[in-house]
Amino acid sequence: MKSTIRFMAIRNVAFAITLVLTVIGLGALFAKGLNFGLDFTGGTLIELKYEKAADLELIKRELGQAGYTDAVVQSFGATTDVLVRMAGDDPQLGTKVAEALRKIDPDTGFEVKRVEFVGPQVGEELRDQGGLAALLALGGIMLYLAFRFQWKFGVGAVASLAHDTVITLGILAFFEIPFDLTVLAAVLAMIGYSLNDTIIIYDRIRENFRVLRKADLIENIDISVTQTLLRTMATSFSTALALIALLVFGGDTLANFALALLVGVVVGTYSSVYIGATVLVWLKLRVEDLIPPAVTEEVDDRP
Repeated sequence: MKSTIRFMAIRNVAFAITLVLTVIGLGALFAKGLNFGLDFTGGTLIELKYEKAADLELIKRELGQAGYTDAVVQSFGATTDVLVRMAGDDPQLGTKVAEALRKIDPDTGFEVKRVEFVGPQVGEELRDQGGLAALLALGGIMLYLAFRFQWKFGVGAVASLAHDTVITLGILAFFEIPFDLTVLAAVLAMIGYSLNDTIIIYDRIRENFRVLRKADLIENIDISVTQTLLRTMATSFSTALALIALLVFGGDTLANFALALLVGVVVGTYSSVYIGATVLVWLKLRVEDLIPPAVTEEVDDRP
């Protein structure tokens, strides 16, 4: 194909960049660690009942002015019901928050409906279950690809997903973005997105082994990625547009989710080519690897 883009020609440069980013990501994770949100660390939940529809952004700013900069403000059912979550186990925290809000804006009418403390033990269980879910997802993916394609494809896919996870978590740790359940959901969704992109490329590589009989592995990968490039770019671009809209207009509740998933989409699109496909080159995938072993029939030589 004359219009084939030679992606694998710069695979060594791409690997060097990948290695640097991975080291930085791991360094950020070990040096700073994830900034776990209240879902994981525990804290106090305060339910407020307003007389009129509540302005969440205004409440967030007012709490910041009162010194509660880590507060998470969410709508709860009706537009007049608001949940405020923040760190701390002070039983008087609900009263203090209400007094601070009334002091800043005396004209706003509301009442404190309930104050609950979520202990760190709940957060610890959620953290362990989230990590276990990610590990089980990676293990299941590897088994699926090993059976559907070949074990070398499974290794490449898991390496790609591990890279995506480390880079995404590293960026979250470096910028100290709160890691809560919505961000965990974004990381798991990113794994699914990256896997889908990788499988499409792998499927085309397998098909081209049957069509391009004289092409070597690197040429096959270049042709396969070029053939799927338009679909990949269209999917990534449309997904990125939706996530940018969520990031800009979704408010604080969805901002971290959209940001984490946006990073994952960019990194996942890159790794599908320069991690998933490059691993196949390192493992020296051959057309013989995709041919199922011949089944030998037993000959009945009994008289």
